[in-house]
Amino acid sequence: MKVEARIFDLVMGFSFLMAVVYGYWTWADTGFVEPTGTVALALTGGLALIVGTYFRFVARRIEVRPEDNADAEVSDGAGELGFFSPGSYWPIGLAAAAATAGVALAFWHVWLLVIAVVLVLIAVGGLVFEYHTGPSHD
Repeated sequence: MKVEARIFDLVMGFSFLMAVVYGYWTWADTGFVEPTGTVALALTGGLALIVGTYFRFVARRIEVRPEDNADAEVSDGAGELGFFSPGSYWPIGLAAAAATAGVALAFWHVWLLVIAVVLVLIAVGGLVFEYHTGPSHD
């Protein structure tokens, strides 16, 4: 996770630097700072900071992965990686509900937005709890 944290740190630094450069450049050219691009670049840097901080937080709490070890062999990463659903229809429902929410926002139909948010929540719940139904048979 340390490699991923460094990547997001680079994105963060680049975004903040470009926000300053962009703000200065627009001020020098027009006499005022163009707020949309400057804020977008600053928010991009902030989001990269959040993700990079999370990756650093997780990297301290897990054992070193083969990806983080410079002397690792390919065989070090072999083994079970986890459970992946062989097939699920919930992502299709989630995409349809999100598309409905997007249309509702685009045309500002509040009644449709309420329905779409409920559908998104149902689809997310179905996707998350798809394999956690019924009593445990251990």
